[in-house]
Amino acid sequence: MSQNLRKFLGIPLMLVYLVTYVLVMMALGATLAGYGVSEWVRFFYHAVAGFAWLPGAMWIIRWMVKPDGKRSSGRR
Repeated sequence: MSQNLRKFLGIPLMLVYLVTYVLVMMALGATLAGYGVSEWVRFFYHAVAGFAWLPGAMWIIRWMVKPDGKRSSGRR
């Protein structure tokens, strides 16, 4: 798969991933607030949730910018 095609597919994939992540984390945060947990627990939840999206996004970006496979052009 060429890098251009991976970028073309990666951008919608990134948008779907981020929107899904935000909605899930928002629902979990609202659940925590509904249970009346302490402010410290909610603070740490938001701190962790604020950075937890990075590994998934980094994986998608690494996949998108991976160089194309070596092509044999016949030249030396």
